[in-house]
Amino acid sequence: MLEHDVIIVGGGLAGCRAALEIARTDPSLSIALVAKTHPIRSHSVAAQGGMAATLKNVDVEDSWEAHAFDTVKGSDYLADQDAVEILTREAPDVVIDLEHMGVLFSRLPDGRIAQRAFGGHSHQRTCYAADKTGHAILHELVNNLRRHGVHIYDEWYVMQLILEDAQAKGVVVYKILDGQIEVVRAKAVMFATGGYGRVYNTTSNDYASTGDGLAMSALAGVPLEDMEFVQFHPTGLYPVGVLISEAVRGEGAYLINSEGDRFMANYAPSRMELAPRDITSRAIALEIAAGRGIHPDGSAGGPFVYLDLRHMGREKIMSRVPFAWEEAHRLVGIDAVNQPMPVRPTIHYSMGGIPTNTDGQVRSSPENLIDGFFAAGEAACVSVHGANRLGSNSLLECVVYGRRTGSAIAQFIQNRKLPQVDEQRYLTAAQQQIQALLDQPGTTRINNLRQAFQDGMTDYCGVFRTEELMRQGLEQLQQLQQQYQQIYLDDKGKLWNTEIIEALELRNLMIVGQLILTSALHRQESRGAHCRQDYPHRDDTNFLKHTLAYYSPAGIDLKYLPVTITMFEPQERKY
Repeated sequence: MLEHDVIIVGGGLAGCRAALEIARTDPSLSIALVAKTHPIRSHSVAAQGGMAATLKNVDVEDSWEAHAFDTVKGSDYLADQDAVEILTREAPDVVIDLEHMGVLFSRLPDGRIAQRAFGGHSHQRTCYAADKTGHAILHELVNNLRRHGVHIYDEWYVMQLILEDAQAKGVVVYKILDGQIEVVRAKAVMFATGGYGRVYNTTSNDYASTGDGLAMSALAGVPLEDMEFVQFHPTGLYPVGVLISEAVRGEGAYLINSEGDRFMANYAPSRMELAPRDITSRAIALEIAAGRGIHPDGSAGGPFVYLDLRHMGREKIMSRVPFAWEEAHRLVGIDAVNQPMPVRPTIHYSMGGIPTNTDGQVRSSPENLIDGFFAAGEAACVSVHGANRLGSNSLLECVVYGRRTGSAIAQFIQNRKLPQVDEQRYLTAAQQQIQALLDQPGTTRINNLRQAFQDGMTDYCGVFRTEELMRQGLEQLQQLQQQYQQIYLDDKGKLWNTEIIEALELRNLMIVGQLILTSALHRQESRGAHCRQDYPHRDDTNFLKHTLAYYSPAGIDLKYLPVTITMFEPQERKY
């Protein structure tokens, strides 16, 4: 049996920042980081636009209180305000710490870190590295982990969380290279496994964003919080779904419909293209539904609108948003200096996740915590984003709460013993699970089943939702889950068998999808990213609360958790 003081699952920003904090706090600890891709291929590397912090380098009027208010208003008042206060107060510190580590932020002419405008923010506070900010930060963090001797298990897939008697004791891992299965026990387990965009058919997320950590937690009896709140990013490049960063609108790009109108004037006149993402995504969807979308031949009535950069000029485009230009040119042959980009909403971010307190400790219920189990980043829900995340707050959450959770873990494991784990029981179960997949004589291809599931989630639980649609979606999902017993694998070998990983990921996606649909069905209001056409208004009397969804094969049970309100009373959200 492998053993470490701490095992962190996930090689993105939250996991790496936590590992670094533990190593800085107590260099004698044995820290392991497990990731199913190489850490610098984690999805954090794709984060483009930046990281919000009140450095006041561009706007001296800014304050952490203003950042907190923007975040809470953006969340449609569902964010926990104690968590938002920590996020916004600690933001300048973590940016400066990253800069000292060597992160190459873009600069003002006098050498200070540059800051740009971003959707939903009332001040220019987003620090950035051109439009490759996640890439710049993650590379530095991974370099620092190597320097501190953190053990990295890259391209190992975590199959199971070992959770016994309300205590996290370790994980079961599968080595993708050769099929070797190991049990790892640890004094503390942290999940930083990212989001689940692959639940849907069009997403800005990479292929690895399959919600594994959330599904494993749910299977172990941990509730998942606020799963109904799934963010659509307004500007996914049509037809590929790849993200065109909000930085592009932050630098001055326009959204225009088939009539050439900057239609955001009708939806958020004070903020225009820099309205929060839920409002902008719905605006684009409504323009397309009204026949003011655009076809590839330029005629009206098509499936996308234009993101127009042409007035910005070549020099500004190539210096401030070079990656966005490159993506459009490489993927759809558009030269954004001379042509507008075709865009439409794409699934982007999960506001919900594994419920934690502000030290990253995972909740087992509204009142209780799980011993030795921590989570941070997009996989977690400390609820700094509530019903809708503001752009440039996600990198910030990963770093602030990654650091904070790492610090809490370093304190927690002092003077603790390694737990007792029945290694053979977990090894046998994992081996039987893999063998059953290899031996299954089914008739269904993984890809076909996954595509049917992703199409269903997109059709039945998309930008706009109704009870009728979501009930149909749940029925279809149950039928598809039965077909999972009929999948077959062509590859029967142990060496680099990616079909095994795809089969395990598909099971996880379906669990996450069921939790999203059930949570959404029972929230009978519209709030943030959750837009019910049959309940078009926010209902603070009945639904100013967090959903906690408990999974079991027999069905899903829901409980609720109050929202922490310390600074700002809920009011109507207008821009």
